[in-house]
Amino acid sequence: MKKIIFALAVLISQFVAQAQIKTPQSSPRAIVSQMVGLTEVDLNYSRPGAKGRPVFGNLVPFGKLWRTGANENTTISFSDDVVIDGKTLKKGKYALYTVPRIESWDVIFYTTTDNWGLPQEFNEANVALKTTVKEEALSKPVENLTIAISNLDNNSAKLEISWENSFVSLKFEVPTQKTAMASIDKVLAGPTANDYYSAANYLFQSNSDMGKSLDYVNKSLEMSKVKPFWYLRLKSVIQAKMGDKSGAIETAKLSLEAAEEAKNQDYVKMNKDSIAEWSKK
Repeated sequence: MKKIIFALAVLISQFVAQAQIKTPQSSPRAIVSQMVGLTEVDLNYSRPGAKGRPVFGNLVPFGKLWRTGANENTTISFSDDVVIDGKTLKKGKYALYTVPRIESWDVIFYTTTDNWGLPQEFNEANVALKTTVKEEALSKPVENLTIAISNLDNNSAKLEISWENSFVSLKFEVPTQKTAMASIDKVLAGPTANDYYSAANYLFQSNSDMGKSLDYVNKSLEMSKVKPFWYLRLKSVIQAKMGDKSGAIETAKLSLEAAEEAKNQDYVKMNKDSIAEWSKK
């Protein structure tokens, strides 16, 4: 009897899963990802339609906080700090709120992004940046809310919002030159200790060139004021693989000491196990 009930339950669950009805969203989701110079900008929002209704001043009241979309928060994220109206907006993800008016809009970047629509209680402490932009009238109406990143160049772009007969544009500046120069300086300065460690680890794991792997890990240690226990661990296993058991033991002891100081029990155990194994005659 139990087997029959179980089989029926499985059949019913399969039927329910197959019977789920799919219908289009009334405010379809849109995802926009755009590189501006070297800064990645991501938009995620729902696009309500006018559907013959008057929008601004009616569906969206003038002078009141608007979620700038439908459903859950419209969000925008920046991979670098950007400058808006002379003010710095830190890199990160923000809810995008606006206050539409006839001649201007307030645009608000809000740090809490998990609301469905507007926050139950708006907290000024969560306003990362607020600015005002001019509203322009469109000659041709836009049926669905559209948020775009346009007018791109290496150093800036514009966040543009259009719906019905209204259009607003907000310029933001990105730190392309600063980011590019930092990248150039880093590359021209040569490889870092971590670069040498990564190269050594790759050669060890791929079992390709142990001599070069040992050379690279030695360089990584030479460049490090504090000798990381994982660097020392890699050197010890390379030495062991090359047949230098006594050298491997000495290096493992240094890794063990550093791991104990860092309270990393995984590396403590690995080093103790290796020292015991390599000490066997």
